[in-house]
Amino acid sequence: MLGIRITRSYLSRISILIHTHFNSSYNKPNPYPNSIPQDSLKISLNRSSTIYFSSSTPNLETPDTHITSKSLQVTRQNHDNGNKIDDDSDEVSEDSEVTNVKISSLSNEGLAKDVNAIIDILREFRSNGAEKKSKLDNSGIKVYSELVVEVLSRVRNDWEVAFTFFLWAGKQPGYAHSLREYHSMISILGKMRKFDTAWVLIDEMRGAKIGPSLVTPQTLLIMIRRYCAVHNVGRAINTFYAYKKFKFDVGIDEFQSLLSALCRYKNVQDAEQMMFCNKDRFPFDTKSFNIILNGWCNVIVSQRQAERVWREMSRRGVHYDAVSFGCIMSCYSKAHNLHKVLRLFDQMKKLGIEPDRKVYNAVIHALAKGGMVTEAVNLMNTMAEKGIAPNIVTYNSLIKPLCKARKIDEAGGVFHEMLQRGLSPTIRTYHAFLRILRTGQEVFELLEKMRKFGCQPTIDTYIMLIRKFCRWRQFDDVFKLWNEMSRNGKSPDRSSYIVLIHGLFLNGKLEEAYKYNVEMKEKQFLPEPKIDEMLQAWLSDKQLANRQMAELNNKQSGTCQSVKRTRVMSRKIGHEKDFLREPETRRVVRERGFSFWEQ
Repeated sequence: MLGIRITRSYLSRISILIHTHFNSSYNKPNPYPNSIPQDSLKISLNRSSTIYFSSSTPNLETPDTHITSKSLQVTRQNHDNGNKIDDDSDEVSEDSEVTNVKISSLSNEGLAKDVNAIIDILREFRSNGAEKKSKLDNSGIKVYSELVVEVLSRVRNDWEVAFTFFLWAGKQPGYAHSLREYHSMISILGKMRKFDTAWVLIDEMRGAKIGPSLVTPQTLLIMIRRYCAVHNVGRAINTFYAYKKFKFDVGIDEFQSLLSALCRYKNVQDAEQMMFCNKDRFPFDTKSFNIILNGWCNVIVSQRQAERVWREMSRRGVHYDAVSFGCIMSCYSKAHNLHKVLRLFDQMKKLGIEPDRKVYNAVIHALAKGGMVTEAVNLMNTMAEKGIAPNIVTYNSLIKPLCKARKIDEAGGVFHEMLQRGLSPTIRTYHAFLRILRTGQEVFELLEKMRKFGCQPTIDTYIMLIRKFCRWRQFDDVFKLWNEMSRNGKSPDRSSYIVLIHGLFLNGKLEEAYKYNVEMKEKQFLPEPKIDEMLQAWLSDKQLANRQMAELNNKQSGTCQSVKRTRVMSRKIGHEKDFLREPETRRVVRERGFSFWEQ
């Protein structure tokens, strides 16, 4: 009990820190302007507060907001270069496949109102296309680019609804789909494996309508990534070869984008084979090897394969750089091999390779996981002294392992220092604290504080919390989160359904699990094979039991009527034999979890 009280007191302190930060962030300017990197992007969120994102961070940790045309564009070049080494950057959203990621707060009330009206129509008439089209035509809503992109973002996990709206919008007077809308729709179709339909759109972009072709190399890269996501490596490579068909230049950058896409979705062995098979056309360089190394280190997380590629780089005369060291150090960090991380860090300095922010973040994360919090903080101070300002990933690299080890006091101290530096917590910061909460009240209180600050829960947030509440058997909260997810524009995806169905199934909620399994199939998501098989077996047994019970009831009904007639006849002929006292000759048997009369 004392331990629980101490833990809750620590959590209360952190809650107070967050609450204080909420209040201050709306009124006070940034007290540490010098702590923001010179190469950062500044994005105002319609209030006095400002969020800064370092352009050197491959995976921008932003609130899960929606898309408008007036928002800032952030490229994903660093990720494609194979530079993703930070632990926080491993989680990459599939919904950011379009050329640029746009960020907005939906400040335009008119846009928000139109989007909500269209979403309501699409959901109300989901199965009736004619009524849906008629309702959209009579809505009086004028179609424009920002509206289309926003609606597609909201319904991206329901391809039929998204495609229906896309086709309707394309036929409205005064509007024509731009490259951005096409990329959004192609990404949605590819995610749902509707590749033929996606290629039809690409053909339309080539000039089916009057005007120049809208197809760009990024269009084909979206298709390559979607093929890689479903492990259709052959189609991904064929799409890469289609660059020439579309008269695009095919250089080392395009080839490395293919390697990066393959590695991102765990096709690392195929990517490595592609690199070696094309060594004459695309000579080996550090960047190509870094992409493969990053795949083994941060996607597959295989020390043996990472060390093999590391030795291969040396044997082939390919020079290591800071990214190379960061990748393999991150791999050792995830494997809790602190000794090798520190040894590589020393080796890197002896070779005269200056550590960058990613390398420092990897070492700090390894130290924190190893329980060496003081050393991690000291290294962070050293990093700042060398002119490399710690960013939000640096602090998350400290907070996550501290929370996992339930060192709440230390995590709270790091959180407080982060706020003092003027850095805003991200969704991954909150995820670290949400994972260690132990009551539903604490979870919903923290979610509310997140929203007040403008950091909206993502699909990953809901998945994590639904899994947590299923373990706690708090199903009211499970369905509360599930309904809230749809209301907040986070259309459930395949992972969401699988987590919900699995949690319900393991807790004996078979009726509910089967219902959501059917709903998932109706949206054409691929079911989880084992759970689907068990639910189908349960349904078959249930139907068999219902049939046998119906037959049993009929037999019992017939037997009762026969007994009654016999009693009447027996009274007439003067017999006093009581048939109810006769012994039961049938036995009850149990099969596949159900009880039946023996036939």
